[in-house]
Amino acid sequence: MRSAHPEEIAMPPSRLGLRLAACLLNISEARRKHVVENIAKAALLEENGKNHPEVSVLNIFSDLDYNRSVITIAASIDTLGSSVLAACGEAFRSINMEAQDGIHPCLGAVDLIPIYPLSGVAVEECGSVARSIAENLVLSVPGSSVFLFGEADLPEKRSLVQRRKQLGWFTRRDFSALKPDLGAAPARRCGLTGVGASPYVMNCNVTIDSQDLTTGREIASGIRGSSASGLKGVQAMAFPHDGKIEIACNVESFEEQEAGETSENFQSLAYHVLGSRFSYTSPPYIEAQIKKLASDRGIATIGQALVGFTPQECKNCAEYAISGGIGEFWKKRGGVFM
Repeated sequence: MRSAHPEEIAMPPSRLGLRLAACLLNISEARRKHVVENIAKAALLEENGKNHPEVSVLNIFSDLDYNRSVITIAASIDTLGSSVLAACGEAFRSINMEAQDGIHPCLGAVDLIPIYPLSGVAVEECGSVARSIAENLVLSVPGSSVFLFGEADLPEKRSLVQRRKQLGWFTRRDFSALKPDLGAAPARRCGLTGVGASPYVMNCNVTIDSQDLTTGREIASGIRGSSASGLKGVQAMAFPHDGKIEIACNVESFEEQEAGETSENFQSLAYHVLGSRFSYTSPPYIEAQIKKLASDRGIATIGQALVGFTPQECKNCAEYAISGGIGEFWKKRGGVFM
């Protein structure tokens, strides 16, 4: 663990002249690798069947216990919507929520479509793209339905956590009583899909050497941003995973008007998009805090996994992949199948 001022990395407009955004597409499938890769490949194709020059799938992270995959799609903001819709169409054809089984909460075959700005794009524009995706999705996929969050949820702009709590995402699998924002009542095959936009959100998971879910939940509660001594912007849950307990964290970027005070232990990292300054709690600091809380209970941590990229890494990889015409960048980087 380094001790320093918060790292601040500028994210200027893309050297390619592209205005870039990303979608971390969450689908409720991981155990059929060919299905996941076909969904990823669908994101790369134009309507004429040729590879789109301004789209790259940067990463695939699949977790077999969760039966959930996160596909990182990066593209110019003008083409991201059609790319995501193509991937979603393939996903809905391939995943049946009536047969889906996994320990991670989910409501939809395509469970989450979050749009994040990378370079030269405001989060408000990502919200417009997200809403367009939602509107076109319910028109093009029979049985699909959508709830909106963040910048796509106007005028309230309710957060993803707020919407999930309202809909019972953490506990419910009964679709019949759910009321979508767009589309008809959720069909059992498709379920309900969340679509929205916000500053970049990472997924960071830390495994503790225990099978005690109650203890895992105590640790997750201790680091959660809503707790008195929690970590800003961190949402956390505990799940059984591969015979142990995993603390699964969503790490939100939050906008700051000015540079913050000196941060000890390298707690926060910062970056800029279109002149706006965003910060997030660093994954090493999250791991250190979980390790401390676990150690206080006589438990060791086993390891940490960053699902995909930091905001800076995502932007840099997107520029590299798109400038080099590498649509299937995840194959160069290596997808993660656990």
